[in-house]
Amino acid sequence: MSAAALTPPLHSAPLPRNQVLPALVAAAVLGALACGFVGLAPNRLVSGQPVMLWDAAGGGFAMALAACGAILLAIGFGAPRRGLAYVAAVIAGAALVIVVAAAGHAAAVVSVAQPPAARVSLGAGFWIVLGCAALALIDALRRAEAGVAMQLFVAALAAGAVMALVATGFLDSLSLANEFATRREAFAAAIVRHIVLVVAAVGPAVLIGVPLGLLALRRPRFETPLFTILNLVQTIPSIALFGLLLVPLSALATSLPELAALGIGGVGPAPAITALVLYALLPVARSTLAGIGGVSPAAVDAAHGLGMTERQIFWQVEMPLALPVLIAGLRIVTVQAIGLAAVAALIGAGGLGSFIFDGLGQYATDLVLLGALPAILMALMADFLLRLLSAALGRRYAP
Repeated sequence: MSAAALTPPLHSAPLPRNQVLPALVAAAVLGALACGFVGLAPNRLVSGQPVMLWDAAGGGFAMALAACGAILLAIGFGAPRRGLAYVAAVIAGAALVIVVAAAGHAAAVVSVAQPPAARVSLGAGFWIVLGCAALALIDALRRAEAGVAMQLFVAALAAGAVMALVATGFLDSLSLANEFATRREAFAAAIVRHIVLVVAAVGPAVLIGVPLGLLALRRPRFETPLFTILNLVQTIPSIALFGLLLVPLSALATSLPELAALGIGGVGPAPAITALVLYALLPVARSTLAGIGGVSPAAVDAAHGLGMTERQIFWQVEMPLALPVLIAGLRIVTVQAIGLAAVAALIGAGGLGSFIFDGLGQYATDLVLLGALPAILMALMADFLLRLLSAALGRRYAP
């Protein structure tokens, strides 16, 4: 008998069925142990001293987060069942709300007996734990194969819980809330301006990009030069493109005072919208080419057999079947426009980017976050809703 046969088998530790949850729990624990949960600074312009989670938020919040982490870790080693995935989604959502509440409580505790100019900002530990909770929620919903209605319900529930904390004043001690309180009216106007910039760019981009994509599809000889030009536009940095548009638009406004009266000039919304439209043309045209060109020839032949005209085939057969791809392209364009609209504040276009660049100029981190966080949330919301719409259309028009 060989020595290998006489050697008792080694029993290794069981591997988790869901390796994502244990990894996220480990990352959250390391972030909470190694990084400050909040930072205490003497004023809004000075970097704060880190305060750990258990020192700032107290044992109650720390234990609640630890319990959520332990449950998620146990679920990671459990059998991959849909019910367990929904339990993980509930626990991850609860952890996300608890993290936000813990930050508000920590700010209230840390700011006690501090001078009026003192500020409590969110630390790296907060962002790590919050990000891990959000990713765990997304992973759980994906594993549960949650439908569109369920995903919307979960997103609305989490957003509603956070908004309830804001409405009740639970987060008022955070310096981010102080920045918002002093700029409440300007913030609302910046949100509206940002949305207007995005809509004013995406709308014309669709009206121009879809015909360009159809031109490339119906006339293949135009495809290469058309996409060469559109790809060239994409390689130009946004700041450089804003600068390139400054001179011609200024000259146009000078020669035509009527356009200047409408607000068209070298600075302001006009060059910003023009640049955003130019950047959006490539994704719209590409998705149109891919979507319409990907329609099954059998469906088109069947429509011809029914006696439908070319226009009827386009609107009643090709467009419905291509809608999921077109919506996917619109999702890319919208998210891109939301991000680039923030950069457009450099040329006087306004929007949330004005807070970002004001904060950078003043070395005020929370003022930067006041502009950056809503822009990020706006992009995530647009991506989420358009992704769900694309998936729903794909299921509806699936062959």
